[in-house]
Amino acid sequence: MKTDLPQSFRRLEYRPPNFTFGKVALDIALDPARTIVKSSLEVLPGPEFKPGEPLVLQGQELEFVSLRINGAAHRHFELNPESITIHSLPNEGREAFMVEIISICVPEKNTSLMGLYVSNGNFFTQCEAEGFRKITYFLDRPDVMARYTVTLRARETECPVLLSNGNLIHKEKLPNGWHSAVWEDPFPKPSYLFALVAGKLECIEETITTGSGAKKLLQIWVEPHDLNKTRHAMDSLIASIHWDEKRYGLELDLERFMIVAVGDFNMGAMENKGLNIFNTKYVLAQPETATDADFANIESVVGHEYFHNWTGNRVTCQDWFQLSLKEGLTVFRDQEFSADQMGSESGRAVKRIEDVRTLRQLQFPEDAGPMAHPIRPDEYQEINNFYTVTVYEKGAEVVRMYQTLLGVDGFRKGMDLYFKRHDGQAVTCEDFLAAMADANGRDLTQFKNWYSQAGTPRVKVEEHYNEASKQYVLTLTQSSAKVNQQPFHIPLKMRLLTSNDDQKEQLLELTQEKQSWTFENISEEPVLSINRGFSAPIILNFVQDEADLLTLFSSDDDAFNRWEAGQKLAMQFILDNRLPGAQLIAAYRTLLLDPDLDPAFKELAMTLPAEAYLYEQCASVDPQNIYSARRAFRHAIATELRMEWAALYQQMQTPGDFSPDGVSAGKRSLKNLALSMLLDADVAIWSAMAVNQYQNANNMTDRYVALSGLVVNGSKQAGICLRDFYSRFTDDALVIDKWFALQASRPPIAGVEPTLVDVMRLREHEAFKLNNPNRVRSVIHAFCMGNPASFHQADGSGYAFWADAVLTLDPINPQVAARLARGLDRWRLFAEPYQSKMHAALEKVAASKTLSADVREVISKALAS
Repeated sequence: MKTDLPQSFRRLEYRPPNFTFGKVALDIALDPARTIVKSSLEVLPGPEFKPGEPLVLQGQELEFVSLRINGAAHRHFELNPESITIHSLPNEGREAFMVEIISICVPEKNTSLMGLYVSNGNFFTQCEAEGFRKITYFLDRPDVMARYTVTLRARETECPVLLSNGNLIHKEKLPNGWHSAVWEDPFPKPSYLFALVAGKLECIEETITTGSGAKKLLQIWVEPHDLNKTRHAMDSLIASIHWDEKRYGLELDLERFMIVAVGDFNMGAMENKGLNIFNTKYVLAQPETATDADFANIESVVGHEYFHNWTGNRVTCQDWFQLSLKEGLTVFRDQEFSADQMGSESGRAVKRIEDVRTLRQLQFPEDAGPMAHPIRPDEYQEINNFYTVTVYEKGAEVVRMYQTLLGVDGFRKGMDLYFKRHDGQAVTCEDFLAAMADANGRDLTQFKNWYSQAGTPRVKVEEHYNEASKQYVLTLTQSSAKVNQQPFHIPLKMRLLTSNDDQKEQLLELTQEKQSWTFENISEEPVLSINRGFSAPIILNFVQDEADLLTLFSSDDDAFNRWEAGQKLAMQFILDNRLPGAQLIAAYRTLLLDPDLDPAFKELAMTLPAEAYLYEQCASVDPQNIYSARRAFRHAIATELRMEWAALYQQMQTPGDFSPDGVSAGKRSLKNLALSMLLDADVAIWSAMAVNQYQNANNMTDRYVALSGLVVNGSKQAGICLRDFYSRFTDDALVIDKWFALQASRPPIAGVEPTLVDVMRLREHEAFKLNNPNRVRSVIHAFCMGNPASFHQADGSGYAFWADAVLTLDPINPQVAARLARGLDRWRLFAEPYQSKMHAALEKVAASKTLSADVREVISKALAS
C-alpha cells in the first residue's frame, strides 16, 4: 500500500485535457494469470493543448511490454507505478497520431475488484471511477470520450461467452482452441463506462419493440444454475424501458442491452454502456429465495442502471466532482419509476416515506459528521469515498426540488433542453441548472447553493393566530450548523388544517434568512401541516404539542406528514423515556383498524424511528439508554394492542401463489409486523405460530421474518430453525448472506451471550469469505453498522473488533474497508465511556503505516472532527 502523504484534488483546479482520443481499439487476450492487452489510441490535441507537452497516461498494477507511435517503436518515455509519460511526440502533438501500447495484468490476483478481475472462473470488469487504468494505460478521466472497438480472445472451453459494450459485429474460431468476438460501441464514452465479461454464462433474452418501431434484444446473463431467477429482473428492465419512453421520451439507443450478474462486486450495479454489470443481489429472485424487499430493490436498481443510459452515459460528467449530476438525477428517476410501479397514490406515498427514511437515517448523520460534503464536493483525496448517500440520495432530493418548483411539465421541459444541448458531452451541474432555468424562464441562481453548501438546513417555524382579525402569520427562519453559508432556496409545501377544511395546499419559497406569510380569513386557530411530502430535505425546528401531532397523525390528508406526526410522537416519548399513554395507544388502534388505509402505510406508521435517527436528536448519546427506552416503548405497543395484532395477522394473509405486487407485499409487511409484535409481547405464547409460519411459508419473506422474530426475541426454537434454514439453502449464496446477517444483527438478549461472540464464530464459519464483499457486509458490516445496541457496548469490545476488521480488510479490498471505516464517523456524539473507546479504536487504525488512501482519508477526517 502507498504510504506517501495524501494528495487532494480540488474542483476549482479542473483543467480540460491537453490531449483527447478519437477512436480506441482494444485487443484483449484473456488469461487469469496473464492477460495481454493491446491498446491502439487515436490521439488528438485537446482543448488545453500546448505544443511540446508530453502525453501522460494513467496505469496501475500493469506490466509494461512495449510502446509504438505511428507504427514505430518509441523509447522516449518514463514509467512509474501510477503512469507512463510519453515525450517527443510527432510534430509536438499538433496533429493526430497513433499510440500502441502492450501491457499485462493479472486478473486472478485482483482482490480489489476494480479493473479486470476473476470471479468463480469468469472475467468481469469494474472501471468506475478509476479502474480502467488497471486494464491498460489511458487518459482515465470522464471528460475524455472516445468510440471503442473491442476484440476479446479466450479459450473457448473456459470462456464460451465473450461480451463487451455496444453491438456484436464479428465472431471467429481461432487456432489452439481459442475464439474471438469483436464489439463496437457507436457512441462515444469515457473509460469508466468500458466493460467486458467472459466465461461460462447463460442468458434469458427477449426482443421488444420501442416507440419508434425498432426491435431491441434484451439479455440477462448469469451462471447456468441461476437462470431460473432472472424473470423479475427482465420484467423490471422492460418496464424501465417503456417508462423512460413515456415519461421523458428517451428510447433505448443500441441494438441490444445486456445485464450480467456476478457474485463478487463492490457495489450494487454499474451502468456500463449497453453491458450493465450487477451484483447478483440485484438480479436474482424467485419467491422461495428472495424477500419482498429484494424484489423491490431489483426493480429499483435495474431501473436506475438503465436510466443511466441517458443520464450518465449519453450525457456524462466533466469530472468526478460532478458525480451527483448523473447519480442524484438518476436516483430521482428510479424513485419516480418505482413509485409509479406501485400503481396507486397510496403506493406512491409509501415509496416516498421509504426514501425519506433512508435519507434521514443515513444521509442526515453524514451531513452532520466529519465526511460532510455538498452534493458537489469541492475537494477529495480518494474519489471512491464520495459515492455517498449525500451525492446519491440528497442529490435526488435536490433534483426533486426542481420538479416541485417548476412542476412536472416544467421539469420535463428542462430535461428536454438538457439533452438537446448536451447529448454526447461531459458537462457540469451548472449546465443542468441552466437548462432547467432557461426552459422555464426562472431565475434559479440562489438554488445553486444546494450544490455548494454542506449540511442539512434547519428551518424554525413560528406561528401566530389572531382570533379577532382571523389572521394567521407564519414565520420561517433558516439556519445551518455550518458557518458562513448563504440562504438556501427552499420549497415548502404547506396546508392549514381546520375543522371546516377550507384551506388548500400552497407552495412557499423560503429564500431569505427569515420570511413571514400572512393568511387572511382563517376561521379558527389551524393546525399547520408543513413540508408536506417532504418537499425539501431539511430539519424542521417546530414545537408542536401532542394534541396537534395527534390531529395530524389521525387526519392529515398528506400521507407523508401523517406518518411524520406519528414518528415525532414516538420520538418524543422514547427520548423522554416514557411509555405511550392512553391517547397515543388509542390513535395507534384507530389507525390499525381503519379499513381505508393501505396496509403498507399502516406498517410504516407503526414502525418506530431507528436508533441511528434517534441518536441525531441528542446532544450526547448513551446508546444503551436509547435502546432500552425504544425497546420498552415498542413492548408497550405490542402488549397493549396484542388483540389487534392477532386479528391483523389473520386478516393480512395472502393465500395462493406468491406475487411481489405492491398490494400483496403491503399485506405481508403488516402481517409480519403483527407477528413481530406478538413475539415481542410474549415470545413463549406466540413462538409456535412463528415456527408454523417458518415451516409452511411458500416465500422467503414469510419464512425469513418468522425466523428473525424467533432469533431477536430469544425463542427456544431459534437454534433449530437456524440450522434448518442453513441446510435448506446451503447452495444459495444470497440466502446464506441473509442467514449470516440475521445472526450478526441480533440485539442484546438477557441471559444470552453477546452477539459479538456469535459474530466471531461466524467469522470462522466455512462459508465466510473475506474476499467476497456481500459476505463481508452480511457479517462485519451488519454487526458494526446495522446493530447499534450490540455494537455500542461500554467495554469497547465492538470497537476493538471494528478496528481489527478494518485493518484486515484494507489490503484485500480498500473500498469495502473504507465503507466499514465510516462506522465510527460520529464518535464525538457519544457519551463516555463510549467516546473514549471509539477514539482509541480510531487511533489504532490510524497508526497503521500501510493504510490505503481510501481508509486513510476516512480515519483522518474522523479524528480531526
